[in-house]
Amino acid sequence: MSGHEHGHAHDDEHPHDHGHGEHDHEHPTGLKGFFYGLFVPHTHDAADSIDDALEASVAGVRALKISLFVLLGTTVLQFAVVLISGSVALLADTIHNFSDALTAVPLWIAFILGRRAASRRYTFGYGRAEDLAGLFIVVVVALSAVIAAWQSILRLITPHQLENLWWVVAAGLIGFAGNEAVAIYRIRVGRQIGSAALVADGVHARTDGFTSLAVVVGAIGVMLGFPLADPIVGILISIAIIVLLIGTVRSIGRRLMDGIEPELLQRAEHAILHVDGVRSISELRLRWVGHRLQGDAAIVVDEMPVTDADRISGLVHDQVTSHLPNVDVFQIRTHTMTTIATGAAH
Repeated sequence: MSGHEHGHAHDDEHPHDHGHGEHDHEHPTGLKGFFYGLFVPHTHDAADSIDDALEASVAGVRALKISLFVLLGTTVLQFAVVLISGSVALLADTIHNFSDALTAVPLWIAFILGRRAASRRYTFGYGRAEDLAGLFIVVVVALSAVIAAWQSILRLITPHQLENLWWVVAAGLIGFAGNEAVAIYRIRVGRQIGSAALVADGVHARTDGFTSLAVVVGAIGVMLGFPLADPIVGILISIAIIVLLIGTVRSIGRRLMDGIEPELLQRAEHAILHVDGVRSISELRLRWVGHRLQGDAAIVVDEMPVTDADRISGLVHDQVTSHLPNVDVFQIRTHTMTTIATGAAH
């Protein structure tokens, strides 16, 4: 037998009784680990992963709808306080919260597009729309940071007396509470469905929450007799937003370049090599298309009939989709030891 190719799509009848905890990588610990978990959450290590593509898409859209209305409500409350206080730090935070709410719209559209079946022009489907929406999120957030910085610089040049500072403090705390609630929800759902864009949007909401706390610090500074604390905090908020955007750009860019987390590859290798009859893996590839995984593997087996090779390929597919519930398509090619030896000789 010279070689055999066997392709499989994800089938919901396949058993999913294997654990998903084979992580060979290490995360930072201590204080660094705490902040790492806050701002660099993984998209694939939730214990209750959603493996059905349609169910995952519905869950993503639901998360976006709920977070959109929560953030719009938060923005309206904060803007009302901006009008009665004149705080540019709070204005910067309000603008950023509004932009965060709006980023849900292109991501919402991307999830709906991702449900469309592949066509003769888009033979891999429309999953990439999700990553493109992620890039749009980056642009909108960066623009909001620039606008906020501009308003703060103007206020430094022409200082303005702030009023109703306790309302500013209250609005900052409301902003933190609303954003953190949205962040927890988006990140949890994003991890369940494997969506880097949704997790990035959740991290974005979390950074908004901490910038809202910075608004509180600025208001307290003004109360203590330092009136420039408000515009200075506004500028610091803008700088923090840009710095934290770097991680989001890397995450989205990696997806667009077909980058994959090494631990996912290790998990697939572990699954394949535990199938009886598989001697080794000569090639293994995985990539994200939106929040779904696609991949292929070339496995080496002993000389055997085609029917036995088909059976092993089926077992390999079952193991891979069991260990990686986000897999939609996984192609398997089988080669015999004789074929490998012949190829090496040539």
